[in-house]
Amino acid sequence: MTSARSLPIADHGLIGDLRSAALVATDGTIDWYCCPRFDAPSVFGGILDPERGGRFELAPDIPTRTKQFYFPDTNVLITRFFAEDGVGEVQDFMPVMDDSMEADRHRLIRRVLCVRGSLPFQARIAPRFGYGAEPHTVRTRYHDALFESPSLTLDLNASVPLERQGQDVWATFKLHEGEQAVFALDRVGGTSHLTHRECALTEAQRQFDATVRYWRGWLAASRYRGRWREMVHRSALTLKLLSYAPTGAMVAAPTTSLPEQPGGERNWDYRYVWVRDAAFCVYALLRLGFTREAEAFMRFLRERIHFEEADSTGPLQIMYGIDGRRDLPERTLDHLAGHLGSRPVRVGNGAADQLQLDIYGALIDSLYLYDKWGQPVSSDDWDTVSALVDWVCAHWDQPDEGVWETRGGRKNFLYSRLMCWVAIERAVRMARHRGLPADLTYWGGVRDEIYRQIMARGWSAERGAFTQTLDDSTVLDASVLMMPLAKFVSPTDPKWLSTLDTLGKDLVSDSLVYRYDPEASPDGLRGEEGTFSICSFWYVEALTRAGRLDEARLAFEKMLTYANHLGLYAEEIGRTGEQQGNFPQAFTHLALISAAFNLDRALG
Repeated sequence: MTSARSLPIADHGLIGDLRSAALVATDGTIDWYCCPRFDAPSVFGGILDPERGGRFELAPDIPTRTKQFYFPDTNVLITRFFAEDGVGEVQDFMPVMDDSMEADRHRLIRRVLCVRGSLPFQARIAPRFGYGAEPHTVRTRYHDALFESPSLTLDLNASVPLERQGQDVWATFKLHEGEQAVFALDRVGGTSHLTHRECALTEAQRQFDATVRYWRGWLAASRYRGRWREMVHRSALTLKLLSYAPTGAMVAAPTTSLPEQPGGERNWDYRYVWVRDAAFCVYALLRLGFTREAEAFMRFLRERIHFEEADSTGPLQIMYGIDGRRDLPERTLDHLAGHLGSRPVRVGNGAADQLQLDIYGALIDSLYLYDKWGQPVSSDDWDTVSALVDWVCAHWDQPDEGVWETRGGRKNFLYSRLMCWVAIERAVRMARHRGLPADLTYWGGVRDEIYRQIMARGWSAERGAFTQTLDDSTVLDASVLMMPLAKFVSPTDPKWLSTLDTLGKDLVSDSLVYRYDPEASPDGLRGEEGTFSICSFWYVEALTRAGRLDEARLAFEKMLTYANHLGLYAEEIGRTGEQQGNFPQAFTHLALISAAFNLDRALG
């Protein structure tokens, strides 16, 4: 077994039970797992600190080559090991439980099989509770181990003998062809008063079969039959893994502080729900046929709107906890080294208090899409939409922190104005389509004022492009790629085509798109970052809508080569093609689905 080390971000797959998730590395190590939910403190956090973070190692005790794949059409992950004397595999999965009490168990099952020859295996189970800062005790009894900390108790049941060494538990065993072993890690105690539960080989097989049935049954609802079905379906399965079943929320990513630049400070906690994801999420899910997930997410967002609690940032926060909480204080975990030495490690997110006006366009656009393809808007929802639009009409013309959550001060970002226009324009469409009461004269007047302001002050004749902020003749920003996607400007408008060409020269590298130049537009942080994968897929869609289908298809196919071995994407791509940032990222997979759908339709 290898010594403790952090594998690259891309060398991981994701498993989960719609409440929590774990990352499994290609060497068989689980080095990220938060229990009992996405935003809980980590139990295995070795990806952020191999020594202090904790890990669950399971692999042959001899040199091997490895390959990793998902059991077809599921989120069951298989890691295969190839050695001179045999071939083995580890099947990792978390059963999706409908029963609320059993769902609180958050069972993590690891099945080890020898499929050819014979192999010696070694396992090391080394949890470190509370992000590696909370002490724990260990009790073992032959095939069982109990890890107890002040906040969480985990029960390990195995089909092979276990030995305690300090705070950890070890197992060494040999399997011959056709033999298998099982490890099952459960949460016990807690409010559900869960007790020890055996996981014999037959029980593991039963839960494996049930988990496979669940994921295949869920994916069967997809209506996508296009050219990139495998990648689209993998994205859909990943998005489902990132959803929190009790509330319908979707986390931006299941990890925190995976760096946008190795060794840098651009490390953020993404285990929360961004309102900005709303329109993209609803669009992608409804287009694929997953109406229940879209409705659950819409219900979560509707319940977050509180005009009586509105402050200077308005009736919406930009993000919420997966249970809907508003308070997400940011702090650093100074005892953790960070992934590949990237400090600080952050939990919580201070950007929750920022003013980002674009979220109102995202939310109302999602309601518009759901009204169009899901269920017609209710009278209560329309009252909410009307109040939101009135707020936008009164507050749109002010600087904010913008779509990229910069920490360099508020500016008059073009994208924020664009999405305020979207908020009003979509509401006007809904009112006219449904015959709903609205002050269309007032709304239309503000909408047109925003349009004229963007056209007059957001266009730079010097650059031949729309720019990052108003009255700025130089700085470009990939967020303007949303202008034709949001139907603000015709995709063949001469000004837009000039913008597309300028962006292609300045921000695009081999189909990969930088969101902006931090040197030209200081964002309050040190260091560089990689290309933003969501922007790369927006670029594909903008090319598609401009009728440049050969370019769009080539850019899309190139982007697919930057996925990891399982078809997963982090937030960014580094200079040599490595994944950077939190992983996998919902926004990227939402944009992939949208780009694939629209490009496939355009190609016919």
